[in-house]
Amino acid sequence: MKRSAFMIVAFLLGLFATPARANDLAPTGTLRATFIDANSAQAKADPKTGAVSGPAADLTRALAQQLGVPFTIKPARGVAGVLESVKSGEADIGFLAYDAVRATEVDFSQTYILAQNTYLVPENSSIHVVADVDKPGIRVGVGARDAGDYFLTRTLKHATLKRNEAGTTDVALAWLKAGEVDVYAGNRQRMSEAVARMPGLRLTPDNFYGVEQCIIVAKGGPEKLAIVNRFLDDARSSGAIAASIERAGLVGVDVAPPNTR
Repeated sequence: MKRSAFMIVAFLLGLFATPARANDLAPTGTLRATFIDANSAQAKADPKTGAVSGPAADLTRALAQQLGVPFTIKPARGVAGVLESVKSGEADIGFLAYDAVRATEVDFSQTYILAQNTYLVPENSSIHVVADVDKPGIRVGVGARDAGDYFLTRTLKHATLKRNEAGTTDVALAWLKAGEVDVYAGNRQRMSEAVARMPGLRLTPDNFYGVEQCIIVAKGGPEKLAIVNRFLDDARSSGAIAASIERAGLVGVDVAPPNTR
């Protein structure tokens, strides 16, 4: 679906969705959004122009049109950057994976996409599927405080975690190249991009976790959350979310069923 077609869909969403009050969600008169700078399953910014593309950008644009206000969307430094931008009031909405710990700090919408997580391994590794990973002696790299980090912390019984505080793909590749970890855990989109950057790596064909990507708002704003959830219902049922995923060429990203969680 081309951009012009998406804009038509967004316009129709604005016509038929329950009317939203711009003052509730965008009190400055501009809808301000943030997303994780290193998470291309959410969005990515062009390094030359700064233009943002991807599902987070498309949804922010369509939601702003429904509200009848302009919008801005910009990358924030990791999970902490998105959380702080919304908590401080610098941003009205943020794009972030659900986690119960984070939900004590901000309010989460229903899930709009599932970003599948898998493992990146050297081509000659004896690890072939997800079930091969959780064994004594296996060292698993993961972005610190990523949704995958929280999930693996809860579920791994034998393998050990090595947390990447920077959360960057550069660090992940350096660790694999130096043999500091046996596998690296991350969303399939980012890990696919890593395979393209560094020969000699492959992905496990299955996934260990479907990360619930959501929109966050400041804590204690039920009216804000209601606006976002109604909008996501419409965007899902109209096919707008699926069209955005397809246009972005994302790998291992699925439209979430209604009211996931």
